[in-house]
Amino acid sequence: MDVIYAVIDFILHIDDHLATLITEYHYWVYLILFLIIFVETGLVIMPFLPGDSLLFATGMFAAQGMLDIWTSIVLMLVAAVLGDACNYLIGKYAGDKFVKLRLFGKQLVKPEYIVKTHGFYAKHGPQTIIIARFVPIVRTFAPFVAGVGKMKYAIFLTYNLVGGVLWVVGITLAGYFLGNIPWIRDNFEKVVIGIILVSILPIIFGLIKEKISAKKEVI
Repeated sequence: MDVIYAVIDFILHIDDHLATLITEYHYWVYLILFLIIFVETGLVIMPFLPGDSLLFATGMFAAQGMLDIWTSIVLMLVAAVLGDACNYLIGKYAGDKFVKLRLFGKQLVKPEYIVKTHGFYAKHGPQTIIIARFVPIVRTFAPFVAGVGKMKYAIFLTYNLVGGVLWVVGITLAGYFLGNIPWIRDNFEKVVIGIILVSILPIIFGLIKEKISAKKEVI
């Protein structure tokens, strides 16, 4: 439980934690940003890391002169693209074995996450790689499922690049241009919660549509 609370605290107060990292590690913070984005997108067992809020916070601190905006964007973009590529390869060559892995009697990869991601693919096709960039959890599992499904790599790479650019550049620049607004800067925890809620709206709408469709079939 301590780990869960630590993760939640890190996500909700990413601005405080990032400020501390910048102060303590200076230029090494760019490597830390790279690694967080790479791990969140590249390792299927790490879907809970703060992707969206980290990008926004990075843009906000860049606007304050604490980080270089384009160095941050380039490094995080490379991390996002490489992360998805890594996840795809894991799914393609070790997907079935990976899904069955257990730790302390529990599956490392929750089956329901795989099922939800398959549902995204069924509805949106390869464009899921782009859409999933903006949806927590699904963002981590989409490239893995693409690999398991043996999607052609040329197609995957195209959507990976487009999705990476839209996600990293879009959210980081949003933080850069909006992060110095006093209310946003002083209420960053609420902003993070808002980002999370907006990000999961596609999942919520999907669940509502499924329930409505199921009721119609029963009738």
